[in-house]
Amino acid sequence: MDLIEAATAARMNAHAPYSGFRVGAAVRGASGAVHAGCNVENVAYPEGICAEAGAIAAMVLAGERRLVEVAVIADAPAPVPPCGGCRQKLAEFGGPEVRVVMLTTGGARAECTLGDLLPLAFGAAHMGGR
Repeated sequence: MDLIEAATAARMNAHAPYSGFRVGAAVRGASGAVHAGCNVENVAYPEGICAEAGAIAAMVLAGERRLVEVAVIADAPAPVPPCGGCRQKLAEFGGPEVRVVMLTTGGARAECTLGDLLPLAFGAAHMGGR
């Protein structure tokens, strides 16, 4: 499955009744399988789930622990990068070389690496290699 198509389809299922800001994300696992997620809002805003976190959860549920590519799409004036928390979540399962594609529903596109988005990421090495 195409990563961008999966993120686009996931966005359509987002639960965003409060903000109206629907986001879809997809990650490609090391196996090549694509796993998608969408944002799920909650009236108690901090209890919501980002699309990237949902895609990671789907990947882990499928038995994968390594991602190699990410796509995020939203209806915004410019491509939307993952939030800070999701950058750290992505770094847990992928290295700084992971390609991140950010898109808008209007066709704008930006690409960078996870290392560009989260330089000096906190990782297992900081925990003594645990």
